[in-house]
Amino acid sequence: MAGGWFETVAEAQRRARKTLPKSVYKAIIAGSEHGNTMADNLAAFSELGFAPHVAQAPAERGQGTSVMGQEIALPVMISPTGVQAVHPDGEVAVARAAAARGTAIGLSSFGSEPVEEVVEANPQTFFQTYWCGDRDRLTQRLERARRAGVVGLIVTLDWQFSHGRDWGSPPIPDKLDLRAMLSFAPETIIRPRWLKAYARTGGPPELTVPNMTIEGEDPPTFFAAYGEWMQTPPPTWEDLRWLVGWWEGPVMIKGISRPDDARRAVDIGATAISVSNHGGNNLDGQPASIRTLPAIADAVGDQVEIVLDSGIRRGSDVVKALALGARATMIGRAYLWGLAANGQAGVENVLDILTGGIDSALRGLGRASVADLEASDVLVPEGFTTHRVVEPAAG
Repeated sequence: MAGGWFETVAEAQRRARKTLPKSVYKAIIAGSEHGNTMADNLAAFSELGFAPHVAQAPAERGQGTSVMGQEIALPVMISPTGVQAVHPDGEVAVARAAAARGTAIGLSSFGSEPVEEVVEANPQTFFQTYWCGDRDRLTQRLERARRAGVVGLIVTLDWQFSHGRDWGSPPIPDKLDLRAMLSFAPETIIRPRWLKAYARTGGPPELTVPNMTIEGEDPPTFFAAYGEWMQTPPPTWEDLRWLVGWWEGPVMIKGISRPDDARRAVDIGATAISVSNHGGNNLDGQPASIRTLPAIADAVGDQVEIVLDSGIRRGSDVVKALALGARATMIGRAYLWGLAANGQAGVENVLDILTGGIDSALRGLGRASVADLEASDVLVPEGFTTHRVVEPAAG
């Protein structure tokens, strides 16, 4: 039933596709160029198997862990994603869902809801930033997040916003003025649920990014903020060392895919690293994040907290990542599909699906908690860390 409970993340995706205007749905699918990396993020998990025990399974199983000083009830957190035009409540609904399930949310600086409102909905909020603008503008934005009460910083380095997608990039307007709304009318009129949701809140999404402002400025549009990022030289490791020191709190470096970069993140004092390829939205042709995780865990696993991001669709995916060296995982598309399908309840539904899958895998493996997982619980085929070209499914 539309808007009701769903059984899998795949079903959430199907409902999102039926609910959202075509351009909005394609923006969530995203991916870069041919989509090899995006497809491999999913295929790689399917190549991994389990080595289950068949007796003496614990009667109760624990999923709690901690990341960047935050105790969370399950090893799944919300990855920051920008401009959530899939539902009028956006990141606030996602934050409430995460809080209801006892986990943390990463809020994108390109998000659609103010950091103050998201922190109010979930005190376990990490604020995500890009290296954007000069140091003064950057720190002014981060000071605002600090005053709002965020509990940590995520610095994203794995994003290039590729425009060339073989299945076609959706048109994204700078703002939804009358002309833009008329051009999108044919695809939105056939999605009445999406239209009605926004009609109840006063109109279409503004497509602005309120967390990219400094005092005295109006919120810029997404593309204005993107332009500022494009004109900013990428950070050096010394820039990142300075930022870690300036913040004086937990910092995650997101986008690590090589052991040498992981070691550099340790050297600059990062609290955590996210092994991520931005869900296949970065450099197409790099391997799935789960393929790079074992070598990174071997290199730095006892010196920094490791989070796995990209490709999580099932609780069993989470368990595989934890067994291979991650402390926790993050999800992106999965919760956006849940949000599109059923708002806050849909995000909670997705988190419940993953929680149930984690519990089932722990029981099958005979592990009492996620902390007990070992590399021997997972069967890793020969050549797994060699990237394989996987033909992406049609968008």
